[in-house]
Amino acid sequence: MASEEVPSTNIITLTRHVLSDQLRLGSAATGDLSLLLTAISFTSKFIATNVRKARLINLVGLAGETNVQGEEQKKLDVLSNDIMINSLRASGKTAVLVSEELEEAIIIDDLHKGKYCVVFDPLDGSSNIDAGVNIGTIFGIYKIRDGSAGTIKDVLRPGSEMVAAGYIMYGSSANLVLTTGEGVNGYTLDAALGEYILTHPNIQIPPRGKIYSFNEGNSMYFHPPVHNYLKSIKYPTRGAPYSARYIGSMVADVHRTLLYGGIFGYPDDKKSKTGKLRLLYEAFPMAFLTEQAGGIATTGAGRILDILPTTIHERCPVFLGSRDDVSDLLKFYKEVPTNSTA
Repeated sequence: MASEEVPSTNIITLTRHVLSDQLRLGSAATGDLSLLLTAISFTSKFIATNVRKARLINLVGLAGETNVQGEEQKKLDVLSNDIMINSLRASGKTAVLVSEELEEAIIIDDLHKGKYCVVFDPLDGSSNIDAGVNIGTIFGIYKIRDGSAGTIKDVLRPGSEMVAAGYIMYGSSANLVLTTGEGVNGYTLDAALGEYILTHPNIQIPPRGKIYSFNEGNSMYFHPPVHNYLKSIKYPTRGAPYSARYIGSMVADVHRTLLYGGIFGYPDDKKSKTGKLRLLYEAFPMAFLTEQAGGIATTGAGRILDILPTTIHERCPVFLGSRDDVSDLLKFYKEVPTNSTA
């Protein structure tokens, strides 16, 4: 008789994993970052629950307002934003909050002030809510500068200065992918335990993939380097053409790219002169994760994480993914140095 498989009792939760990392840092670790990440994970559990029952409790309609980007807000957008702000403030570990949904940054009052700044998109891909497509939360974390009480200057810094970044993807399961600057780990929410369990340790993007993810509905606006690159992978002189996969939710598209390899791109073009994706709370966190997983993240002209933001809602072109695939794209940009005006 075959023996029954005994469930593992050595379960590594998000909290346990982050705390063990903090312990390895010794005296440099205060535990504050761990507590902040715990607050973010709690927020994501709340949002995940509401995403699953959104249709039942009428959260999928429009809220009747537009956010700072001029996009119509869904009711779930508004709820997710409120949940995240309240949880981050209550953690006592934050000084500045920047949300996609709010025009101005939030400076935390002295009673609840901590030493971290969190920039976030509370519900990325919300236009897909009605269709049941995977959506998510994206976040990046900075530590305030020495001597600062927490100002907007503490977030207007290159993405390379972030201390942590990640996203949570809500779909058939809730997946949290996180980096604190020492690799990338993925966790899956166990609804029965109410905990994120480590399921994808040390995520590494394959050096080359076979999937490209671009919104080709905008092809008529693309600049020559992007046109030429896409042609090269759709009509290769050697090997099979790449497969196209574009979900329209950055979290879902990047998640697939991290696991399977390939390239994700949202370029600047003749219509969107600076691109569409927001630098601070979309491009920076995803670029940080990509590089930590062994990939490349670029605007086509340079490394995304080296950009110095001037405003909190600034946009930028984004290409990220497998090292070899992004390197191939960059060759086409080198052929047309003035790509942004081509």
